[in-house]
Amino acid sequence: MIIALTGTPGTGKTSISKVLAENGFETIDLNKIAQEQGFIIGRDEKRDTNIVDIEKLEDFIKNNYSSKNIVFVEGHLSHLLKCADKIIILRCHPRMLRSNLSIKNWKEEKIRENVEAEILDVILCEALEVHSEEKILEIDVTNKNVYDAASLIIDLTKKGFKNREKYKIGNIDWSEEILKDF
Repeated sequence: MIIALTGTPGTGKTSISKVLAENGFETIDLNKIAQEQGFIIGRDEKRDTNIVDIEKLEDFIKNNYSSKNIVFVEGHLSHLLKCADKIIILRCHPRMLRSNLSIKNWKEEKIRENVEAEILDVILCEALEVHSEEKILEIDVTNKNVYDAASLIIDLTKKGFKNREKYKIGNIDWSEEILKDF
């Protein structure tokens, strides 16, 4: 089972992925694979980001990991992988997200772009273009530390994603935040 661990940059994907690995789960860094396998096809200088060949990345993941029992594929593009069996979108309140990205010393323009993306559910909308809503879960990590969030994901995974009602899409809504000055 391939589980995409995705979310706006700054929501904790990498940190949670490390805790999942510490608990014996196989985790794959999608950005690292894209670089190591030569799937970077350009650079968007304005947005300060690499352009990835998703089709080649998809083929690589499918060919190398689809037979695994459980593998977490971590990265803010992982929800675009059609081969993913489940998509876990990490969500974070825009104020906290702004703080997280500021700590990383991101440029103000990049912070604002990502905060707006979180408010507007960009990752969720992209995921819904590729996957049915039954495959997608949203977890609000705003008031959770990394270990609590990872523990929640481990519990959901071990229980076969049953009792996922609390994490179905649509339960998280930051839309009123768009009117506030971030």
